[in-house]
Amino acid sequence: MLRWLRGFVLPAAACQDAEPPTRYETLFHKLDRNGDGVVDICELQEGLKNLGIPLGQDAEEKIFTTGDVNKDGKLDFEEFMKYLKDHEKQMKLAFKSLDKNNDGKIEASEIVQSLQILGLTISKQQAELILQSIDADGTMTVDWNEWRDYFLFNPVTDIEEIIRFWKHSTGIDIGDSLTIPDEFTEDEKKSGQWWRQLLAGGVAGAVSRTSTAPLDRLKVMMQVHGSKSEKMNIYGGFRQMVKEGGIRSLWRGNGTNVIKIAPETAVKFWAYEQYKKLLTEEGQKVGTFERFVSGSMAGATAQTFIYPMEVLKTRLAVGKTGQYYGMFDCAKKILKHEGMGAFYKGYVPNLLGIIPYAGIDLAVYELLKSHWLDNFAKDSVNPGVMVLLGCGALSSTCGQLASYPLALVRTRMQAQAMVEGTPQLNMVGLFRRIISKEGLPGLYRGIAPNFMKVLPAVGISYVVYENMRQTLGVTQK
Repeated sequence: MLRWLRGFVLPAAACQDAEPPTRYETLFHKLDRNGDGVVDICELQEGLKNLGIPLGQDAEEKIFTTGDVNKDGKLDFEEFMKYLKDHEKQMKLAFKSLDKNNDGKIEASEIVQSLQILGLTISKQQAELILQSIDADGTMTVDWNEWRDYFLFNPVTDIEEIIRFWKHSTGIDIGDSLTIPDEFTEDEKKSGQWWRQLLAGGVAGAVSRTSTAPLDRLKVMMQVHGSKSEKMNIYGGFRQMVKEGGIRSLWRGNGTNVIKIAPETAVKFWAYEQYKKLLTEEGQKVGTFERFVSGSMAGATAQTFIYPMEVLKTRLAVGKTGQYYGMFDCAKKILKHEGMGAFYKGYVPNLLGIIPYAGIDLAVYELLKSHWLDNFAKDSVNPGVMVLLGCGALSSTCGQLASYPLALVRTRMQAQAMVEGTPQLNMVGLFRRIISKEGLPGLYRGIAPNFMKVLPAVGISYVVYENMRQTLGVTQK
């Protein structure tokens, strides 16, 4: 990352704590663009950019605010030198914590061991990728000089932040996803990165859901009415919806689907943080099992909170033209004719579906990501957003295969009151009825349009998410 440092920052005494002043002076003069003896935030950002190490606005501002002791909006040489010395001391502590055998070098096995202590499991190949990104002399070990130079201007302060620097994930919403939420550091929370990232993901989710709404409505129609008509295949379903309500009817229920993104995401992330605290002792690292349990419970909590909106979405999607005049009219009619309990029809199979979905989703996601890192990563340990989206799409698909029958029963329970001549059955009764009348394939009715929307949803989410990140100034992790 800091290859430009190699020519002038590695004197013979570089591994000593006291560095020659000329080293700091050389760096300072490269950043002091106008030669006035001080560096402002614009000069710091422009200087790092010219040196080939743009860190992102938040990281650069963190360096500046930490170093600007007298708060005059500028870094003089003394402040600059003090910041680098203090930062190198922190990096020295991190280096020693990874150097388990105290031989002055970090090896792949030591990275694996250190991360295991922190509750993270990686393969030796992944550890070697981390070393390659830092290793300057090709020895597949990292000494203090290489470590210091690599992290010289990266404002991480301890080993936990360094691990987050190596880890990259995304919270993009691609529709029917219960993916365990990402975790934000205290610095990200304080700097506002968390809400910017969630907002970017939320907007991407809203655009992708709207773009694939016709497929989503077709899925619901096939789930509810599929057994009533031989024409309720993909082509016949689209033709029937357009004939009944026109082109606009393909987006019926999408407004509710988009509106629920914000409260669902907010509750899920809040609940996830609370469950992690309950399941781990203070100071203890969150392991994969704790993440799975916390994520599943957070998903259940969020679903409990927004479930009435799920019912409204289904009713609007199944409803005929003129039956409802919008979300509020639908809610008012359900409350008047069926009572409050109607807003939680199908709630039990919905909750039961979260466990296999979340478990398989997380397991497959981690497996695919590890496989990519072990076999396809070349020069970076950062998989990148597109790879992670691909892993997320495949893992979500596997999760849906396991939980789809429960999702189908949930949808039918939500819409039973609207289908004439249909008895009001409970979950077990519906399972028996579907299997007896439609066979096992009946439990997967509507899954084809559900899968058809995954790829376009991922592509649209990626484009919108990246543009929103740039607009909001969200930096890479």
